[in-house]
Formats: sequence, structure tokens, C-alpha cells
Amino acid sequence: MKPLSGKFRIGKPLIGALAGAAAPLIVFLATLSIAGPGRAAVTVIGGGLAQTCSKSALAGASDAAAEAVCTTALETEFLSPRDLAGTYVNRGVMKLRRKLFAPALADFDLAVRAKPELGEIYVNRGAALIGQRRYADGLADLDHGLSLGVEEPAKAYYNRALAHEGLDDVKAAYLDYLKAVELAPDWDAPKRELTRFHVARKE
Repeated sequence: MKPLSGKFRIGKPLIGALAGAAAPLIVFLATLSIAGPGRAAVTVIGGGLAQTCSKSALAGASDAAAEAVCTTALETEFLSPRDLAGTYVNRGVMKLRRKLFAPALADFDLAVRAKPELGEIYVNRGAALIGQRRYADGLADLDHGLSLGVEEPAKAYYNRALAHEGLDDVKAAYLDYLKAVELAPDWDAPKRELTRFHVARKE
């Protein structure tokens, strides 16, 4: 989707249309997002290096030293399937923050083998696929992650909005950004994305 020039704002016509009131067709326009996808770390409890890795990922770490702690935990600690998957996810999140999409995907694939029902795996794998511009594959993973349930669904909806934009489905992107704001009203990223949209009546 090509970026559109000019200033964009959100109008009110969509509200009535969604509520079922009679209204003209709604047209959605947006500039292409330049923000990165949201990343969902996984909480690991019980002490040890895996928990340290978890805390670092949740705090936003992405440096090589923090990643090395995750690797050591994976190589030396006995972890439950969930904590094993969570540690792969947390290491993958650190790689994702450095835009190392292929290595991050490899970690998320290992997490799937350990605990395939953990929704955060698919949210993060979807984010990595979006980073590779594989929007349809990313959308499928995000839908699956949401169906399984995640601790931070706002990030899943935000990522899904990015995937929809990559596939030129602007209306779906707009609605997912709105959902992300609804779920996490203090999170600025989806609010910034919504400022790129102009919602207008098509007479």
C-alpha cells in the first residue's frame, strides 16, 4: 500500500455504521505504518537463569548479555515444557528487538515444539513474519495466538493491524488498532497509528 500524503485524522462516521445506524459507505485511508511490531514476553517463575531471562525480556532488554543468560538457561537448567517454551520465546523476543527476524523465528519454532498451546509463541512469530513482510503468514499466526489466549492481547491486535495493512486491508487494520487501544488505553503505539487514518463518508 502506497503512503498517502497530507494530514490525517479520525472522524466520527464509523461509530454509527458499526452500531447499525443507516449511514453512507465508510472509506478508510491511511499512511503505511513505520512502527515495529509489538513483542510479548513470557513470565517464567521459580528462580534460576530462566526467570532472570524472563525478567530481562519483560523489562525490554535486547543486548547480547541478556540473550546469553537465556541461552545458558536453555542449555543447563531443567525446565517444564511451559518454561522451556517461554525461555525460547523470551530469547526470540530479544532477537526480534534487534530485527534479527530469522534467528527469532527459529526460537519461536523451538517454542512451538515445547508447548504448542502457548499463545504468546504465535503472537511473536507473527511479529517476526511481519518483519520479513510475510504478512499473510503473520496474520495466520496472530489469529491462532488470539484463539489460544494471551496475557497481552493488545499487542496481538496491534500486530494483526500491521499484517492487515501489509495486505492492504485498511479497514481491518483500523479496527484492530482501535481494539488495541480499547484493551490498553495507556499504550501510545496504537494511538499513534490511528492518527494516520482518515475516516470519511462516501456519498
